[in-house]
Order: sequence, then structure tokens, then C-alpha cells
Amino acid sequence: MIEILNPPDLARAKETGALVAHILQTLKSRSAVGTNLLDIDRWTQDMIVEAGARSCYVDYEPSFGRGPFGHYICTSVNDAVLHGLPYDYTLADGDLLSLDLAVSKNGVAADSAVSFIVGGSNPPESVAMISATERALNAGIAAAGPGARIGDISHAIGSVLSEAGYPINTEFGGHGIGSTMHQEPHISNTGRPGRGYRLRPGLMLALEPWVMADTAKLVTDADGWTLRSATGCRTAHSEHTIAITDDGAEILTLPK
Repeated sequence: MIEILNPPDLARAKETGALVAHILQTLKSRSAVGTNLLDIDRWTQDMIVEAGARSCYVDYEPSFGRGPFGHYICTSVNDAVLHGLPYDYTLADGDLLSLDLAVSKNGVAADSAVSFIVGGSNPPESVAMISATERALNAGIAAAGPGARIGDISHAIGSVLSEAGYPINTEFGGHGIGSTMHQEPHISNTGRPGRGYRLRPGLMLALEPWVMADTAKLVTDADGWTLRSATGCRTAHSEHTIAITDDGAEILTLPK
């Protein structure tokens, strides 16, 4: 299903997007050496409940996961890149942490992810990889506008990631979003311009470039959810929810 939102829906989407951005920035500021992933999950739950919102993850049960997710946020550390199931792990200096959050409020969802390094260490390779996903995300957003096609976004994202030297996995990518978290169209992180669905005002998309340092192959963790790099290399993930407007693309999950 491809959903086109009306102006009142988009107004609610801005509120949801602001909430997701606020929660992620709060979690980023609180995630330090010694923080447990389960603490991050509890903090997320508290903030969602306090805002009168609903988690898109707790009851989420897609074909690629093992049963309901059962947690409020994805916490992916180092070689984990997507769908990181929170568990009893204490963050160490230099860990690369990706937080991915989707929330629904007043019937509209928003989805965003951020990657950062914990503590005072700044491994150059990890810094470069995070930067590449952020630049690719910005390129994808710049390519999105009324009349553009999904392939234009995919091509813009993939060009940045390829030029930075990273292999690109096409199993998971961006997606439509609106009254539910995951909708059509699928947005691959590489593709050909001028192809695919034509964008129109009212369409909401979640764009999410992610990479693994030296492989495009994923393996599923024993928990049935967490996706890791097949070689054990580090990974990074950046994501924003955008709305297509008459003037271009508006980022709904941009931190204030």
C-alpha cells in the first residue's frame, strides 16, 4: 500500500517526528560508558508513555523476525547494524552504537536512526563510516521532491556510499510510512535514476542508508532479530522520515 496523507495527517506527522527526534537525542546524550542497553530500552519506554504515544516495535512481528520484537528501540552495537534487540550489555569506550526508533502518535508514525561512538574514543574508520551514511541520507533527501522517482533517491544514496568505498546490501532499505510504520514503496540504497514510483505531495518516506565496513552480507543473530555483518566488521545506520511537499522534501525527524 502506498499512502498519501492529507494536510491534517501531515500536521500530526510533524508532531510525531519531533517526538522521535527528541527521544533519540535524549538517548544519545545519556548513552555513555557503563550504560546498559536495557536501560536505554526502559528510558525509551518511559518517554513514549509520557508523551501519550505508542511504540511501533513492541508487538511488531514480521516474517524476518522471531516472534514479537518485545522492546521499544533497536540498539545495534559494533557489528550489529539493523533490528538490534536490546539485551544485557554494558557499553564500553569506543563502541559504535546505532539507535533506531519508530513511534506512532495520533495515528501517524515516524521513524529515525542515529549512529555514534560511545565515550571519548573516535576511531577514524568508524567516524568515516558514520559520516558516509549521513552524507548519503542528505543526498537522498535532496533528490526527493514532487515529480522525482524512487530510483532517483536510491541512486543518490548509492552514489555516496559507493564513492566512499562501502559494499551495499539491497535486502533492507528505506520505505513508505504513514498510518503504519512499514509501507510501500521500498527504497533500495542503490538504484537507477528515473525508475520506480513517482513522488507526489503527501507521501511520507523513511530513508535509511546503512553500511558494513567490508561486506554486503548479513547474518542473523541467535536472538532471531539482530542483523550483523557476516565478517564481524563494524556498521553504521542513519535515517530520517521525510514528507514530500510542493516545494521538495521536509525532514520530520530533524533534531531541534
